[in-house]
Amino acid sequence: MKRASSSSRKPARQQAADVDAYFTSLPADKVVALQKLRTAIRAAAPGAEEGFSYGLPAFRLNGRPLVCYRAATSHCSFFPMSPAVIEAHADALKGYDISKGTIRFLPEKPLPVALVRKLVRARLAELKQVRK
Repeated sequence: MKRASSSSRKPARQQAADVDAYFTSLPADKVVALQKLRTAIRAAAPGAEEGFSYGLPAFRLNGRPLVCYRAATSHCSFFPMSPAVIEAHADALKGYDISKGTIRFLPEKPLPVALVRKLVRARLAELKQVRK
């Protein structure tokens, strides 16, 4: 039997409140950058639930991790949870520090909203394909 994570047992409203609390611990420049990212993710995946996954603020869809993000000491990170999504959009991600599963950016140079939406939609398509 698969055990639900503790964050998935909380009501959606409480999970979003936990994410809001996460933002209170961050410097203002990172809050601005990550709130912009959060808003873009919500717009691209309106049915996704907010909470935490792998200890990071995240969005889940049908119980599966969709994307995560976080603030680090010197940058912010966006995790599409898919090396294939990052690889498929490598040209659009030039100028950002990318690795197999992470896109790192400076708070003063956040990811463009259109790019975030494109990445989230690609991840949604990937999850839909996996479900088939």
